[in-house]
Amino acid sequence: MPDAPTAKGRATRARIVEGAAEVLREQGVAFTTLDDVRGRTGTSKSQLFHYFPGGKDELLLAVARFEADRVLQDQQPHLGRLDSWESWRQWRDAVVERYERQGEHCPLGSLFLQVGRSSPGARAIVTELMSQWQRELARGMRALQANGLVSPALDVDRTAAALLAGIQGGVAIMMSTGDSAHLRAALDTGIEHLRAAAGEPSRS
Repeated sequence: MPDAPTAKGRATRARIVEGAAEVLREQGVAFTTLDDVRGRTGTSKSQLFHYFPGGKDELLLAVARFEADRVLQDQQPHLGRLDSWESWRQWRDAVVERYERQGEHCPLGSLFLQVGRSSPGARAIVTELMSQWQRELARGMRALQANGLVSPALDVDRTAAALLAGIQGGVAIMMSTGDSAHLRAALDTGIEHLRAAAGEPSRS
């Protein structure tokens, strides 16, 4: 990616990426052309290739990173303050709402299918997203420990990894069936496990 040394340049690049994300969500990756992106963002061909000299594949990777960031942004402010049972409940509801609103179409998954999920750029985006998400969950569990709500003996990193794996499995099933029951079950069971570590009765 070329440097964007000025505020104007950074704003232009961001506008292109955000506009491309809108078009891709509306039309799908396979049916979106660079001309569609240019029309939506009001940019010239030379501008587009200045910021994305690799063409459509490079732009798709930038949009994939934008969509990955959105996954975490959509969980805020709850994901960043998981220090009480109420905040965990609110986060759980935000996750369910996000994926139910998204429906069966996953823009991030579609992008990775287009650019190749195994490509170094795509793998780096997925790895970064999952690592950051797991860190936020682990941070929330440590906040519960600090507040005396969860046993200090809880293996926070392992528990956060298991909860994230459950979420991803629930999302995958929802993408195939349109039913969020498995996602809800994964979230509820994960939080019940935390409550059990605190010696509290589970709550549905």
